[in-house]
Parts: sequence; C-alpha cells; structure tokens
Amino acid sequence: MDISLCIGTCSGIQGVFQVILNLINNVLVPLIFAIAFVVFLFGIFRYFIAGATSDESRKSGGQLVLYGIIGFAIMISVWGIVNVVTNTFGLDSQYHPPYPTL
Repeated sequence: MDISLCIGTCSGIQGVFQVILNLINNVLVPLIFAIAFVVFLFGIFRYFIAGATSDESRKSGGQLVLYGIIGFAIMISVWGIVNVVTNTFGLDSQYHPPYPTL
C-alpha cells in the first residue's frame, strides 16, 4: 500500500500505525539492507583484494564483514517485528466497510 493512499483513506490510530509500519517496511528496512550489503561487499574487497599483503587491512576488512552481517541481522529483526505488530493488530489489510447484502 502506498503511504499517500493511506493518509487520505485511513483514519484513527490504525491509520497512524499503518503509515508508520509502511514507512518502516518500505523505506527503513530496504535502506538498512542496502547499507549492510555495501558494507559487506566493501569488507570482502578489503579483506581479500586490498588486504592480501597487509594484516591490518585484513583485520579492518574482517570487521567490515562482521558489521555487514550485523546489519543483515538487524534488518531481519526489524522486518520480523514489523510483521508481528502488523499481524497482531490486524493492520495487514486496509479497512473497508462491509459490503451491502440483499
């Protein structure tokens, strides 16, 4: 769901939570994933290519790989927490009034 659609159609506290959860799911988690992936790749580059002859470069490259893995773990944790909150409070579908019956 697009955030701009929810602002006009969602009301109350459920709408606020839905906007916040959509922002986390659509902006924050992919941003953390991208940063962790770039740091991980840069750490691999520093460990294997740039640090092939220097122990200090290999050490700093290894730390960057570790930071990248920690970023992946944070991303998966945030994504899991957002999905638990979404399913717990019933925010997984947009509210609509009941359909008319005959």
